Amino acid sequence: MGPDAIREASNRLRQQVHRVVIGQKRVVNLLLVALLSEGHVLLEGVPGTAKTLLARTFAASLSLGFGRIQFTPDLMPGDVIGTNLFNFQTGDFALTKGPIFTDVLLADEINRTPPKTQAALLEAMQERSVTIDGTTHDLGSAFLVLATQNPIEQEGTYPLPEAQLDRFLFKIKMGYPTEEEERQIVSLHGHRTAMPRLDEFDLSALVDSRFLEDARDAVRAIRLEDEVMHYIVSLVRATREEASLLFGASPRASNMMAVAARALAVLSGREFVIPDDVKALSLPLLGHRLVLSPDAEIEGLDTEQVVKRIVEKVPAPR
Repeated sequence: MGPDAIREASNRLRQQVHRVVIGQKRVVNLLLVALLSEGHVLLEGVPGTAKTLLARTFAASLSLGFGRIQFTPDLMPGDVIGTNLFNFQTGDFALTKGPIFTDVLLADEINRTPPKTQAALLEAMQERSVTIDGTTHDLGSAFLVLATQNPIEQEGTYPLPEAQLDRFLFKIKMGYPTEEEERQIVSLHGHRTAMPRLDEFDLSALVDSRFLEDARDAVRAIRLEDEVMHYIVSLVRATREEASLLFGASPRASNMMAVAARALAVLSGREFVIPDDVKALSLPLLGHRLVLSPDAEIEGLDTEQVVKRIVEKVPAPR
């Protein structure tokens, strides 16, 4: 499968999502990159910015299994992954699967549950499997987590641990729409207070597991020249040498950047990666992996400013 076929299918998916979710074009593009990269996505924004609606609409456009977990303070790990229950009739333990056994998992308001329950996703996100009572269960190669969270400054939230954040390919901040986009939103959805029902929009499943497998094979075949690969490594290593950071990005970030840049190249109709692909992905891919030093926090710096400074400082190949 070539880049043109993938781009055509992606354009259809993008257009369908925008029938329901107005604006957020950059976010939808990054979701497509993540889909082709086998990467998980964390959407962050204040309540009411269509995080959940976007995730549900995107999932409805894929011919894949879909599950949803509403994270709450009293949610337990077993509620996520499942548990073995004793069957008194047969005298054996039987596995009761949790909602994590699906292809696309919407982890809604993930930071409203304590870290103990958040950690139930760690193995699933990294290895696409879960272990219950010593037995490992495969989740399949299509497994994808679309998580939403409210800003950590809000009441009733628990910051995600660094190990959890590092497993997300992207952390994408969803801002407010423009004035014109908000008018369109009110025109489309302003006749109800509840979340729109997706069955009213006649959505089609545009991408199935076979297409996704072929598309991901095509992404892996995209050419990554040595100088671009060196640029990726230099960017990631520069985060570890930045004085305003306690911790920089891990080698996992370098690998993820290489795959995501290949996916972005495909969506752009190219068979090779260019430095601008890497630059475009630097903020959503690196920002959540960095830990600011106390001095940087006192100065009012944030990781977004630090990433921009590093991108400006590290020379890109011509």
